[in-house]
Amino acid sequence: MPDALARLLRGLVPGLLLALVLVPTPRALGQPAVATLDWTLAETLVALGVTPAGVAQRDAYQAWVRAPRLPEATVDLGLRSQPNLELLASLAPERILISPMFAHLAPRLSRIAPVSTLSLYTPDRETWPQLRELTREVGRLAEREAAAERLIAETETRLAALRHRLPARVPPLLVVQFMDERHVRVFGEGGLYQAVMERLGLENAWRGETNAWGFSLVGLERLAGLEARLVVVEPYPVGVETALADSGLWQQQPSVRNESLITLPPVWSFGALPSAQRFADHLVAALTEAPHGD
Repeated sequence: MPDALARLLRGLVPGLLLALVLVPTPRALGQPAVATLDWTLAETLVALGVTPAGVAQRDAYQAWVRAPRLPEATVDLGLRSQPNLELLASLAPERILISPMFAHLAPRLSRIAPVSTLSLYTPDRETWPQLRELTREVGRLAEREAAAERLIAETETRLAALRHRLPARVPPLLVVQFMDERHVRVFGEGGLYQAVMERLGLENAWRGETNAWGFSLVGLERLAGLEARLVVVEPYPVGVETALADSGLWQQQPSVRNESLITLPPVWSFGALPSAQRFADHLVAALTEAPHGD
């Protein structure tokens, strides 16, 4: 039996080694090996045709960002706030991209590779120009400048085409994401969703204050008096959908009563141009195909 097992292993090892050689790595694809902890930078890299060497929290990326999907060759680096630095170092990245949220990790990350911090959603600056700037900077660092320009042009063209597909009259929209059964993020000035709605010529019903990320955290009662069509962006926290079915406060929302509520699949609200295009695609599809209610 041991001899048979040894022969079997001898037969398998060459095939396994060949499979490892054939896995496409960034260097094999002629790309610099770039790693990132930030999902916004990750989605931009993938949209530019770059395979990130490593990205933090792959599974959560799938739940919150959804697309573009991370390549199979991209290694999960663990938690965004506490990445596995030994694993990251083993990938030998040539550059690590982070956002200001992870600036406290820069001293440790810089021992592994040069670190570039890229900002987005800077207060008092228009969002859409920042999205273009970020795309160009990621393209420069990843040696994909031409792809960055294509992504910008394709997104602008796509949103312009979607704007022409919209009905002649669309009521003001209120875009929210549930935090729990009684509280939502409501998105407004300074955020990705607002920037996309402006490009589409849609009116946002939320005129209240927002934070640096373009949202306010409010109770459901704050939505009751607003004349607007509700748009809920998934994912729902665990148990919230069940709780809402029994919530009088939620059931009395006009969009719930007249069945005009729009529910969109997950789109990263802190994302860049890939998320902007997905949000526009899903929102326009819902506005043109779903019943409009009263």
